[in-house]
Amino acid sequence: MSRKKSKSRREGPTLAEQADPHILYEQSVQNVEAEVEFLEMAFYQLRRRKPVVFREDFCGTAAAACRWVEVNQRHHAFAVDIDADVLEWGRQHNLSKLTSSQKNRLELVCADVRSVKTAAPDIVGAFNFSYWYFKERRVLLDYFRAVHGALAEDGLFFLDVFGGSEAYTECREKTKNKGFTYVWEQKSYEPISGAYRCYIHFKFPDGSRLKRAFTYDWRLWSLPELRDILSEAGFAASHVYWEGEDDEGEPNGEYKRVNKGDNDPAWIAYLVAEK
Repeated sequence: MSRKKSKSRREGPTLAEQADPHILYEQSVQNVEAEVEFLEMAFYQLRRRKPVVFREDFCGTAAAACRWVEVNQRHHAFAVDIDADVLEWGRQHNLSKLTSSQKNRLELVCADVRSVKTAAPDIVGAFNFSYWYFKERRVLLDYFRAVHGALAEDGLFFLDVFGGSEAYTECREKTKNKGFTYVWEQKSYEPISGAYRCYIHFKFPDGSRLKRAFTYDWRLWSLPELRDILSEAGFAASHVYWEGEDDEGEPNGEYKRVNKGDNDPAWIAYLVAEK
């Protein structure tokens, strides 16, 4: 009997091997255009002036800071992260696309966000739930106090937060993008400590995968906890901007200041604190 010929081995690198995780992250997770637009809108709504100086904490690739200096020639930005390698990636891939004028108005700073020194910003932003890295209350309070001290006299502190019953479940959520599938995995939640572990994976049309491209070892903080800690840190007030829904009940990416939120199984909001 003749044997069937075995399938030939794949030649060349897989799509996963060729992929850049930072590019995939920016394409699937971030929307810095909408984020910067929201910062300007909410700041003007609360302060009746236009913000100029923005500090992006836990900035990663500094995408939001780059967008900030792009949209207005008066804008200045500081992008702060403790990881020198990811800052260098941002320098090579994002800052390199800016004009000379825009580059001169943006500074990358490799430092701990709790001790960094910059000119007083109108806005400090900690996005993509990055501050959840601080899992102890006293440590998060130290960070909030540092931000309070760093801000301009009428400055605002912006945080994003998510919650709802689905936030506590172990699950995977897949989203198709052009050329790849983004997979968000909530691996585990421990209710006594609030310890929360999540991953981002990427899948490609050739069947290859980037498993655990990003790992998050967080604490799942609630809105009431965060507002209490902001108050203790010295902030005069905090406001919740809740994401709206379209006609089909799906999130529409538009945020409105509210006093009460809906008990949705999954929600996203911005928390804005006034110095």
